[in-house]
Amino acid sequence: MSKKFDLTSKICQYLDRHLTFPLLEFLCEKETEDQEALWQQILDIVNKTNLIDYTMDIRKRLQLGDEMPQELAERKSNVYATLVKLQEEVSQITEITEILKDADNIKDSKTFVEEIKKEFGYQPEWAEKAYRMGKYFYECGKYNNSISYLYFCSLVMQPTDKNYLNVLWGILAAEILQLNWNSALESMNRLRDYIDNSNFSNIEALQQRTWLIHWSVFIFVNHPKGRDLIIEMFLYKPLYLNAIQTMCPHILRYLAAAVVINPGRRNALKDLIKVIQQESYTYRDPITEFLEHLLVNFDFEGARLKLHECQTVIINDFFIIIWMNEFIENARLMIFETFCRIHQCITISMLADKLNMEPREAECWIVNLIRNARLDAKIDSKLGHVVMGTQPLSPYQQLVEKIDSLSVRSETLTTLVERKQAKLSYAEGYSKY
Repeated sequence: MSKKFDLTSKICQYLDRHLTFPLLEFLCEKETEDQEALWQQILDIVNKTNLIDYTMDIRKRLQLGDEMPQELAERKSNVYATLVKLQEEVSQITEITEILKDADNIKDSKTFVEEIKKEFGYQPEWAEKAYRMGKYFYECGKYNNSISYLYFCSLVMQPTDKNYLNVLWGILAAEILQLNWNSALESMNRLRDYIDNSNFSNIEALQQRTWLIHWSVFIFVNHPKGRDLIIEMFLYKPLYLNAIQTMCPHILRYLAAAVVINPGRRNALKDLIKVIQQESYTYRDPITEFLEHLLVNFDFEGARLKLHECQTVIINDFFIIIWMNEFIENARLMIFETFCRIHQCITISMLADKLNMEPREAECWIVNLIRNARLDAKIDSKLGHVVMGTQPLSPYQQLVEKIDSLSVRSETLTTLVERKQAKLSYAEGYSKY
């Protein structure tokens, strides 16, 4: 795949180091990439963490030797010694973290603090110790242990505590890396509420939301409800849509893909197209262009060619490769539906061409579609025609839609400079938790 459409470098700017490893390893699996250079890049990043065993695995891949270098051996010894020391400091908290595994017993933070004061003699300084322990477990790749201590911190710390925001980010990162998608969704919502209700400056809030948008993609593409939730958050929450348009229009790829694979959210297409057109001056890829060709220009040949490019983009994208088959199926359905709005009688061979299918395959596909979707249509197999029962879209209606499109583009020109100025004032991205 052309690096022109590879979003890995853009996305990794907004991720914690640990979250970048799955994306970079995914790229290493692609024969089109310089694998040695990528593994070296991963090694450079992992050297800044306490993932000693992972470091050795990468060194072996790079054929740097099977023996652990003296410097790395010393680091491993120091990491272990620090881990033991921190665990001694939190020995009183460890028993409490076991209780927290049964979250149903936790009513609210205030009640929880009162109970552990009575039963365990809780002291406020325990929160700082638990934070250091949770953070260090995370740095060592022991994400499940990290969650236990950071969750404890989230219950006993006040939202005004200097470490409270870092605790929320740490829990979210660890849940993602543990593939705990239900818990990760809850953690993401909690963090989003905190960001949206805190007294950040406009620039700080924009920064926080930009990071959260990127982290949330992990959840949305894996959680069963993710394809609906990504539409609600990215398209219909103005603060987050503004962050996407201002800072990271490349995220429109994932929003567009979610709308395409979600037949129940076709009502979102008009709003999505408006945003895509507004951002076409700053970002476009085969997925966004497919929708423009199909739904704005009614360019079916262009849409067919872009659908072919979409397959290449999706199969090389870490996040949406799991949506590959659904995307192609639903994209073909959209082509079919849109084509049928304009033409009342269509040859199967023509449809097959538009859908990148063989005529016989296309006929079977259309038969199943008509049966399952209960479309007002019938197939004349002798003539090789599909006859639609609906009225074609009038030239007047097509003209109105194109005028709407031009209006959107005009509005974009008046806002583009303002957004670029806002982007210039945006603080440099910093390393999260």
